[in-house]
Amino acid sequence: MAEKNKQSINIKYKKAYFNYEFIEKYIAGIELKGTEIKSIREGKVNFNDAYCIFKNGELFVKGMHIAEYKMGNIFNHEPARPKKLLLHKRELLRLKQKVDEKGLTIVPVRVFINDKGLAKLEIALAKGKKLHDKRQSIKDREYNRNLNKRNWTNL
Repeated sequence: MAEKNKQSINIKYKKAYFNYEFIEKYIAGIELKGTEIKSIREGKVNFNDAYCIFKNGELFVKGMHIAEYKMGNIFNHEPARPKKLLLHKRELLRLKQKVDEKGLTIVPVRVFINDKGLAKLEIALAKGKKLHDKRQSIKDREYNRNLNKRNWTNL
């Protein structure tokens, strides 16, 4: 039997790792419409200023831009519409409680295609970093970069 040619899609929101400290991570399904899945498979996702909000007990991601599918016609999707996230009810209640109680936020971290071919969004319960925490992240990154550079020159 011939295997399907599976393309690995893993699109990360790199700025979130710099701006937030992650407490818990969750995998959520995304309610997609029309040609959005085809655009995701092409890697046409932009996370700039994306965030998650609760509305009527449901979780939505706002600010996540999925570009229009180039082969789509009048049935193409709206690129910047809020997308509903699919989580278990107990996970939604837990997230809602923590966001209300502690002043935390929920940010999207990455979009990927699982083994079954479904688009999933990894979200994180996060706390915003302060300026000194960001400076420490930069120092650590520079230190690791210099350390790796020295190791390569010694070979």
